[in-house]
Amino acid sequence: MRATDAIYRSPLAAAAGLAVTGSGRQHAMQAVRARKLPSYAVVLVEKGQGFLETEVGGCLGVKGPALFWLFPNRQHSYGPDAEGWSERWALFEGSLVRDFLRLRLINEQNPVIDLRNLDRVQRLFGSIHADLLEDTNLARASAAASLHQIVILAAQQASQARPLVPEGPDMAAIVEVLRRRATQPLDMAAFAAEYGMSPATLRRRVTAEVGLPPKGFQLRIRIDHAKELLATTDDKIETIASKIGFEDAFYFSRLFHERENCTPREFRARYRRT
Repeated sequence: MRATDAIYRSPLAAAAGLAVTGSGRQHAMQAVRARKLPSYAVVLVEKGQGFLETEVGGCLGVKGPALFWLFPNRQHSYGPDAEGWSERWALFEGSLVRDFLRLRLINEQNPVIDLRNLDRVQRLFGSIHADLLEDTNLARASAAASLHQIVILAAQQASQARPLVPEGPDMAAIVEVLRRRATQPLDMAAFAAEYGMSPATLRRRVTAEVGLPPKGFQLRIRIDHAKELLATTDDKIETIASKIGFEDAFYFSRLFHERENCTPREFRARYRRT
């Protein structure tokens, strides 16, 4: 393979959800300085060490195996030390990236991820490159799927690398308590006080963890349980409403319709398991 091997592709309109628009591999000896890209990028450092500097994340050390995220229209500099490093990269864009950001699967404040499972990530980058070479609709869809897997793998490894003794309350534990108490009334002030937080801080941290504020998260849990009961039991609508914490079955039905665009009875008719 050449010292630099790069492919660029224009995104297809039909692939707006997630499209990989470039891929490459090289042994880099020089740094990229004060550059801005029009799209997102992920850079995999297989071997070697150097730095990444961004306006949001500051100057960070990078030691392979690791990967880092680059964000569109944000100035960045990165590169290896004097010995160089082996890197792979991919460019991507699309509306699905908003979900990656909202769910904090990629994070501009902490863009560098140390890797413990390099082989699998290398295979995914290799698949992306092969798919872009093929350049068919199916291959482009496959490249997008591989990029999605890279995002998930990196987020998993970043999560596992968190300190064993986290600062402040354990948000995973708080979310689990909210899940267990979903059918009970939630006093935000009292619940936040249990964990030494203000209601505003609790709301912000829960939203960052699950993408919904506490009451919205609990409502989702209740409605999801209602859907399970509608699909798997013969319980009356009134009984199901009561089981998930609604004494007023009419209010439950109206709320269900607002969220699911169908009534509970219509949902049962569509998804009833015989």
